Amino acid sequence: MREILYRIVEWIAQCHNYLLKLNDAYEYNFSDKQLHFLVIGCIGMLILLITYPIFRLLAKHKMYLTITGVYSFTVIIVLTFAIEIGQRLSNTGTMEFADIMYGVMGFLTIFVAAAIAKGVYLLLKYVIKQIKKSQNTKDIPISQNADKVNIENTQNTDSINGDI
Repeated sequence: MREILYRIVEWIAQCHNYLLKLNDAYEYNFSDKQLHFLVIGCIGMLILLITYPIFRLLAKHKMYLTITGVYSFTVIIVLTFAIEIGQRLSNTGTMEFADIMYGVMGFLTIFVAAAIAKGVYLLLKYVIKQIKKSQNTKDIPISQNADKVNIENTQNTDSINGDI
């Protein structure tokens, strides 16, 4: 187990160094905290995209995004701590709590944006469905509507007369 953890730490350190080289090579000049914000935010959304269909199959309630968001959030917390510990052990960066917070905030920001986008999509879908539904009731000829009303009135009258 120890060997596996060291390999994971080495892999994370290599990824960290690669991203720093990219940052330097293309002169983006992102700070360590900005890189944590972007990278952890994207990793969090990747985890969300993987867990969403799995949780959707397992969930009995219609709160799939919430369930996967909570799960992804917990994984991001663990992952950011692991990255910071790995940086400390491998001497590839300084171990700072602020890096963890920036990483988590990156995920939360992107998650909220995705949740808002889904909410807008569901709202538009609902509005379009309601518009189509109202157009379908207008397409029924008046004579058919009148027949339905007369049948209902006759039934109501019969039940009233039978009760008296």
